[in-house]
Amino acid sequence: MRTNLDNMKNQKVLVVGLGKSGIAALQAMLKLGANVSVQDSKPMEAVDPQLLAFLEGKNVECYFGRDPQDMGAFDMLILSPGVSPDLCFVKKARDLGVEIIGELEIAYRIGKGNYAAITGTNGKTTTTTLVGEIFKKAKRKTYVVGNIGVAVISKALNAEEDSWMVTETSSFQLETIRYFKPAVSAILNLTPDHLDRHKTMENYGKAKARIFENQEEGQYLVINYDDKECFALAENCEATIVPFSRTEELDFGAFVHESHLIIKDEDGKEIQLCRTDQLIIPGAHNLENALAAAAISYFAGIEPEVIAQVLTTFQGVEHRMEFCGQVDGVRFVNDSKGTNPDASIKAVEAIDGGIVLIAGGYDKDASFEALIQAFDRKVKHMVLLGKTAAKIKETAERMGFRDSIIAKNMEECVREAFRLAEPGDTVLLSPACASWDMYTGFEQRGEHFKSCVDRLGK
Repeated sequence: MRTNLDNMKNQKVLVVGLGKSGIAALQAMLKLGANVSVQDSKPMEAVDPQLLAFLEGKNVECYFGRDPQDMGAFDMLILSPGVSPDLCFVKKARDLGVEIIGELEIAYRIGKGNYAAITGTNGKTTTTTLVGEIFKKAKRKTYVVGNIGVAVISKALNAEEDSWMVTETSSFQLETIRYFKPAVSAILNLTPDHLDRHKTMENYGKAKARIFENQEEGQYLVINYDDKECFALAENCEATIVPFSRTEELDFGAFVHESHLIIKDEDGKEIQLCRTDQLIIPGAHNLENALAAAAISYFAGIEPEVIAQVLTTFQGVEHRMEFCGQVDGVRFVNDSKGTNPDASIKAVEAIDGGIVLIAGGYDKDASFEALIQAFDRKVKHMVLLGKTAAKIKETAERMGFRDSIIAKNMEECVREAFRLAEPGDTVLLSPACASWDMYTGFEQRGEHFKSCVDRLGK
């Protein structure tokens, strides 16, 4: 359901969480004439002075470091993705019948345009960026937004009827949708992640599956056929299900045949896009990302020639298997976006030769056994940091891998990894963990790694 912008005037809205999406929601609500309040767990002295200056004189009630008491005073709560819907004051609002949504939902309601929405445990940023490049090459009016770092609502009011919002969506964002309905949705894969928030894989899968819950006939869901738990999520989907597969030829969808990326459409027409060896981005996981991006773009109506041209020139995204230098024959790769064990497994698999792995960070209640099993003698040493360092080291030693050390910070990690590496090896930052124990996000962590590598060569 799209809404008349005038409907937001004088609505009593509480924006909860003042990260990027929260600030963008605050700005949009003020622009639309809502009566806005804000809440953030940080005390006022820890709030960005620029934000405080922006709020000054705007008649915004601020709850910094405290909870609002009268939740019945609000018509709507807009939760930032990092905010748990289980907070006491949020539950109280829900019990009182206050509508609780997220920034993605409100952006969909007040904006225009078509949505291509992409979720999954891994590969979201690469696939979203790739789809965005294809849409732009096809001369579509395109905004690349969402969990990729640009708040959806920051662009929603600029969108036109024929615009495309290519949107990376997290499970956190999907928890708080109500009417959000993409023209094309995609679920790339499903492996354990964010279990500290979702508690079980069943809950996590249900959150991901919400991406298509409002879709209908004539719309499309692109989904990984090879990942059976992922594919099973589509059981009740009313949109056309478009499978993609790296390992099997399909009667319909996107797949690989004789080392070529193929799309077979609803009429049985087979379209050959490019050879697999023409992809610049490395690894089997990136072949899956390319298949998904091709299917999303094709079923959004983009010409195969345009899709093929972008597939064969796309060089990847920052912080995802990003080559960032070589010192004395040792290569350095920044995979800071590898924020769960499965992502780091894919990174290890994508690299040829010996690896010194830098891992560790915020603990999301993940198990690291599968990561250690995937070393397959390629990983020679691990250098660990952050809250999970001891947990990963203990897991590795229990499984027979004893070449691990714990470092105090990123500078020490890079120095020690370089010391342990031999010419021809790769020092790989792929933490298998979030960054929130030491950094504001994976981007800051990746930038710090790259600056440490730069200093090595000087």
